[in-house]
Amino acid sequence: MTIAGDPVGIPTSVPGQPSNITGDTMTQVHEDAQSQASKAPDANRRRFFGKAATAVVAAPLIGAPMIAIAQAPVVFKMQGSWGPNEIFSEMAQQYVTRVNEMSGGRLKIEYLPAGAVVKPFEIIDAVSKGVLDGGHHVSGYWYGKSKVASLFGTGPVNGATPEIGLSWIHTGGGQQLWDKLVAKMNLNVVGFFSFPMPSQPLGWFKQAPPKTAAALKGFKYRTIGLAADLMQELGMAVAQLPGGEIVPAMQRGVIDAFEFNNPTADMRFGAQDVSKFYSMGSFHQAQEFFEIIFNKDKYNALPADLKAILKYAAEAASTASTALAHENYSKDLQELIVKHKVQVSRTTADVYQGQLAAWDKVTAKLEKEVDMFKEVNDSFKAWSRRVGFYHFTNEANYKMAFEHVQKTKLPV
Repeated sequence: MTIAGDPVGIPTSVPGQPSNITGDTMTQVHEDAQSQASKAPDANRRRFFGKAATAVVAAPLIGAPMIAIAQAPVVFKMQGSWGPNEIFSEMAQQYVTRVNEMSGGRLKIEYLPAGAVVKPFEIIDAVSKGVLDGGHHVSGYWYGKSKVASLFGTGPVNGATPEIGLSWIHTGGGQQLWDKLVAKMNLNVVGFFSFPMPSQPLGWFKQAPPKTAAALKGFKYRTIGLAADLMQELGMAVAQLPGGEIVPAMQRGVIDAFEFNNPTADMRFGAQDVSKFYSMGSFHQAQEFFEIIFNKDKYNALPADLKAILKYAAEAASTASTALAHENYSKDLQELIVKHKVQVSRTTADVYQGQLAAWDKVTAKLEKEVDMFKEVNDSFKAWSRRVGFYHFTNEANYKMAFEHVQKTKLPV
């Protein structure tokens, strides 16, 4: 029996029972008890500090604050086909900004202008090989690898507006056909499409633009992609040049007419300094979109949410780029007319008819000669037949409304 307060291990008698402990025995037991009692605090301290150490080690698992370790962002180098001052570089940056902000710092795209690493027409090869992580251009810029590429932006006019064309990419099977094409070409890339570009002008001429399709014959003309096949069918001598080389070529007489894309881009590289005649509207590139590409291996290494951001940022940038285009193209067209005395006219119906006839011949030939051309072109035509029927049947006469509200007549 142990009595509280007695030294540990000291035996005592039970009340009412005689004690069997002699005096000598009592003395020895007392001495032993004192020795054991003096050792007890050391043992207790060892047990206490042992338990305390265990508690300290376990504390972070129970309730202590965790220390966050910042991860370095994944960095992608993306080059565009556009000079640093071109509006298309601003549009590329709109895409980049959306990706960087939506990723919360986990993915960072660094945008580089044309020529920073490779030439504008070399971007898809550089991305495929991993020299670049990403690229921002148009599909017509790798038309030299396959003429089918140009169907994804600079292809035949199949009764589609730019918006109808981009909806074919997103919903009508165009994206799947593009994926199939790049796989056939052994290109290690993934891609997304953005911004339904307004119809591109027929372009700039040193003299008044021809009023008939027949009069186009003999012109030395700059364009790209399948538009080159079309203009050659009309008798033009075509040079395929990136934007930065157009004005020098015009100055040297290598070309005597050209198109690039829009009033803002054309004015920024100095088209008004080498020509004063601008013919608006054409079928040669009536729908085009940006092609935003990434190295497939680097894309596949990303987590699912960052892949989704790269994809859906292209759709978000479409809206932003459309707004930027409306703001700048309209303002700069007025500056070309008022400040630079450029004579702006509408491309004639005869030229439009000639272009359509030329498209028929070009596509009939390429459908027989080029793998996948008919498959892609038929898909686009089937989509535009249904969607275009709805669109043009339903679309209001906006030109009539404009002339009524603004009390002005548009160029004929």
